[in-house]
Amino acid sequence: MKSVELFAGAGGLALGVAFAGFTHEAVIEWDKWACDTIRENQLRQNPLVADWPLYEQDVRSFDFSSLHDIDLVAGGPPCQPFSLGGKHKAHSDKRDMFPTTIDVVRCLKPKAFLVENVKGLTRASFANYLQYTILQLSYPELTRYPNESWSEHFSRLEEEKTSGRVDGVTYDVVFRVVNAADYGIPQRRERVFIVGFRHDLGVRWSFPEPSHSLESLLYSQWVNGEYWERHKINGSKNYILSEKLKKNIEKMKCVTEKPSKKPWITVRDALQGIPEPHKGDSFYSNHIFQPGAKIYAGHTGSPLDLPAKTLKAGGHGVPGGENMLVMPDGSVRYFTVRESARLQTFPDTYVFHGSWTETMRQLGNAVPVALARLMAGSVAEKLLEAESRRLERIVQ
Repeated sequence: MKSVELFAGAGGLALGVAFAGFTHEAVIEWDKWACDTIRENQLRQNPLVADWPLYEQDVRSFDFSSLHDIDLVAGGPPCQPFSLGGKHKAHSDKRDMFPTTIDVVRCLKPKAFLVENVKGLTRASFANYLQYTILQLSYPELTRYPNESWSEHFSRLEEEKTSGRVDGVTYDVVFRVVNAADYGIPQRRERVFIVGFRHDLGVRWSFPEPSHSLESLLYSQWVNGEYWERHKINGSKNYILSEKLKKNIEKMKCVTEKPSKKPWITVRDALQGIPEPHKGDSFYSNHIFQPGAKIYAGHTGSPLDLPAKTLKAGGHGVPGGENMLVMPDGSVRYFTVRESARLQTFPDTYVFHGSWTETMRQLGNAVPVALARLMAGSVAEKLLEAESRRLERIVQ
């Protein structure tokens, strides 16, 4: 199955899509540092990315006419217009790449698309724009007229939706806010995924069911103690707990049966086997101690025995002050680049190019590889089923 990767960044989503069985026909990213990361892995002959056709350029200037029969378009359009840390301009922000994404879908007519973005896209203030975007992805050939406002175009798309007509290439689109921790990622990272299948394929798809839960983690830590036994430590001794966590633990102690889901994966789980960072070189690439970590208002770091908070696209200060590890005794230090890569489920063989601040920006913007693989794998399964049905009809 053939795929095209838009706004690839350092390659998190692209890796997950490749792991799911897709072959990239184009991997497009305009940022030099992110491209350098992919290129460095290619120079090291990393088999994960060795054959990627990487294009360092703006997606808007890429010539898609040479690409045909694409099964999947995937990408995470720049999220600054919707991020909680941005100016919240949405469609009035020139960095909004959703229109470009829709243009690519219109051009390539892929069998499916997979789009990831920040949770802020679902805020009430963006509700109309989100619905507008979903309708454009559903009816990519129903384009905006010259001098037509976006709200007028929105109304015309709504009329098409309610008419029940299916003219030209259309897509069945769903979206959901997904917490990565619920799918076995060692990070509480909430993101929007938008998934669409071309209507003529007749695909019926829903998001994969969550496999992990906070309740299961607390049960394994504070009820049956399996978590501490596995790590060979006495975690309950002198452990500093927040009041909110204490209340949740008390609730779990009243549970009579072990929860059915797997426990959330913690920072301690994710960093198992990797040594404490030092100021010099390490056997693990990108694993160098970064000084200067401290807690201040709004930036309190990630406890060792919970999934990490969302990694932020920054180094020191706001928002990078949040990219810290909090030990059980309350002491803090910055996550190294390698540790951050573990939290984003990148393989240890995947190296990052640039300074600590630059690589942390790449990681903060990335999609967790394992989550991307899960989502893309679910899409791939349905595409294979649709192809099987098509071949059966031909035989008959």
